[in-house]
Amino acid sequence: MTSTSDITSLKALRAAEASCRRCPLYKGATQVVPGEGPARARIMLVGEQPGDQEDLAGKPFVGPAGRILDQALAEAGIEREAVFVTNAVKHFKFEQRGKRRMHKRPDVHEIERCHWWLDLERRIVKPSLVVALGATAVRSVLGRPFAINMIRGRALPIPEGGKMLATIHPSYILRIDDDGEKWRQYRQFVEDLKAGRRTVAETAA
Repeated sequence: MTSTSDITSLKALRAAEASCRRCPLYKGATQVVPGEGPARARIMLVGEQPGDQEDLAGKPFVGPAGRILDQALAEAGIEREAVFVTNAVKHFKFEQRGKRRMHKRPDVHEIERCHWWLDLERRIVKPSLVVALGATAVRSVLGRPFAINMIRGRALPIPEGGKMLATIHPSYILRIDDDGEKWRQYRQFVEDLKAGRRTVAETAA
């Protein structure tokens, strides 16, 4: 394994991640899915793990949840190209059902083993704000679980510097059957992202 002192750029980080064997998830995945975005992005978005389409493309948030995220970012006044987008776990975890690969939530061991990569991303990018999308991302950033509804939408200081804002993962919105609730959760998601944008602006002022 490459030492952290050898990884000082996103290019070097992507090369190191491509050969990651820190947990068994690499065995079933098509490829690693590294983070993507500017090397000095002020906002870092952290999701759970790549999905089926992300695994095939090698890029984060390019599937249905990514389209929800793109729309919400635009409504919140945040350019997708200006943020660094990544995941707490870099390989797709799934269960094969016939021809379909069904998403499986990463376990604690997998989150902890992949936390090493997230730490490196944060060290290189140095974001003012980390937006944790869902419980897995919150656990990875803070090192322990928190209920999303207890801290959602609030910018909290994190030990390594900067702040973290917790919100739902956009895939949660896709799973809601009730149209009214789906709309409410989407609007709140946009408001959470707007709160993140204001936090960054206040930090820069």
